[in-house]
This record gives sequence, structure tokens and C-alpha cells, in this order.
Amino acid sequence: MRAAQFSRGREFIFAIDHGEDFFTSLEKLCAEHGIRAGYIPTFIGGFSSAKLVGTCGPLEHPEAPLWDHVEVKTLEVLGGGTLAWDTDRDCLAPHIHVSAGLKADSADGRTSHLLAAQVQFIAELVIVEVTDPALTRPRQPNLFDVPLLTFGQQPQRPR
Repeated sequence: MRAAQFSRGREFIFAIDHGEDFFTSLEKLCAEHGIRAGYIPTFIGGFSSAKLVGTCGPLEHPEAPLWDHVEVKTLEVLGGGTLAWDTDRDCLAPHIHVSAGLKADSADGRTSHLLAAQVQFIAELVIVEVTDPALTRPRQPNLFDVPLLTFGQQPQRPR
């Protein structure tokens, strides 16, 4: 387990409009306001389409991360996540998860890591900036190359 006390910076209310790409809009807002770390306590909205981590088949290696995805259409979503800096790629590294109801399937649900999404009607987010410590997300070669959140330091290697 790892933990760090943090200092809050600015807070934003943010609306992504119909037809916009969720991650492109999020990255643009963060770039325009110099946000390199933070969290999204919650967001709500609709997606016309989304890519979620998942598979329709058996897991080949249940202990390894799943890099496959499924594509879903016409969703109502509730989500949240963290924003950290990818020091290897020198860019924002959002980590967003959603619970989504598929409107065409009696609101049948999906919950997973969000890879991509197109907004339908609107997505409304609250973003809270973290000013200290620096949040980074370096990849861990000895842990399937998973990018792990770190707090102003290099992460301890899993044993």
C-alpha cells in the first residue's frame, strides 16, 4: 500500500458537448489551464460510443492485465478517475473508470476502464487539481508494463 497527503489546487466544472471526443476535450482543458495532476471525483453524461477494457471470451491469463476492449453504443455513464503525468511520454495520463447503462438493452450495465468515448448530448465533470505532491504514472516493466500512480517519488517495485 502507498499513500500521500496532498494539497488541492483549483477546481473546475467542465462540460463536454455533443459530438466531442471525451479524452481530447479533457486533455485540452488540462493543457489550457496547466493541470498536470488531479482527480475527477465524479462525472455524468451520455456517450454515443465508447471503448471499454473487456473481452467476450475467456481470459487467457487471469492474473495479467487485459489490454483487449469491447465497443459499446448509446450509453448513460457515471465515472471518476485520476489525472497524473506520464513522464516517459511527457503528457497527461488520465485513468478513468465508468459504470455505463446501455440504453438499447434495458439499461444493461458495463463497468470498466474507459479507453475512448464520443459524447452524446453532454458530459459534466468536476476536476480538482492536485498541486503537491507531483502525481506521475510510470510504467512497471516487471508488472506487465502497467502504469502505476506514484506520489512525487519512484514507486516501490512489487515483490
